Amino acid sequence: MEIIFLGTSSAVPSRERNHAAIVIREFGEVFLFDCGEGTQRQFIEANVSPMKVDKIFISHFHGDHILGLGGLIQSMGLRQRETPLDIYGPKGMKRVIDAITHTGYFKIEFDLNVHEVDEGIVVETEKYRIETTKTKHSVPNNSYSITEKKKPRFLREKAIELGVPPGPLFGKLHKGEEVEVEGKIIKPEQVLGEPRKGLKVTYSGDTRPSMKLIELAQDSDILIHEATFEEADRENAFEHGHSTAKDAADIAKAANVGKLILTHISPRYRQFDILEREAREVFENSEVAEDFKVFNINSKNKN
Repeated sequence: MEIIFLGTSSAVPSRERNHAAIVIREFGEVFLFDCGEGTQRQFIEANVSPMKVDKIFISHFHGDHILGLGGLIQSMGLRQRETPLDIYGPKGMKRVIDAITHTGYFKIEFDLNVHEVDEGIVVETEKYRIETTKTKHSVPNNSYSITEKKKPRFLREKAIELGVPPGPLFGKLHKGEEVEVEGKIIKPEQVLGEPRKGLKVTYSGDTRPSMKLIELAQDSDILIHEATFEEADRENAFEHGHSTAKDAADIAKAANVGKLILTHISPRYRQFDILEREAREVFENSEVAEDFKVFNINSKNKN
């Protein structure tokens, strides 16, 4: 699984940090989480084709998370995209997209499917599941998790012991299908081990510390959490519905995650060492994201 940070700033961009946008590539798909102003140019700098984006997930409707949608969608149209694009977001997402597509001369030839999501599973396939929950920002905010579905380990020796010959029947059993061998029915549960844990990544969007986020992020390999302020600005963070780096670390520790990546950094911090240091005092495996930073995780190496 590849995680590419296209934008890591908060409400105002800086020379080093663009508005919020994160790409996740896995399962033969490209997912975009939030789409701040300038995101399509960040795609170019990151050498990632926006035409390959299959699904967009919006956390909330502040401008630094959605103002890149119009340009991105129009550019897809100009480049003659034909495949449908699915956009997910809180209640009001349809109204936002309707406003975007009726601003100026807006024309696209591909299907734009808009989904307003509440809580629970929003997308599920054989390979992955994406869930969402509502968290505590100054406006409605949805946090998201993406979890890989791993098939149970196939017990080859057990299958042979039961008389199943190596070959196509192995594949059927591994897919969960019963097979017949010499008049005897072999059930999948007879030759499958315990389900294996797949990769899991959780993204907070903008939020104050939230118990719901702890539940959503439980046992994630990576938690991407906003850390707009340092502890000295805790009052300001709370007033505007944001978290400090220490808050994010507390969430990571409570959720038993593998790694914490801090993003949505206020432009007041020219040096972000203080945020990383405050987080590491609580949760050692913490790191501040930077624009175009790439994180790769897989089942064997999740760091």
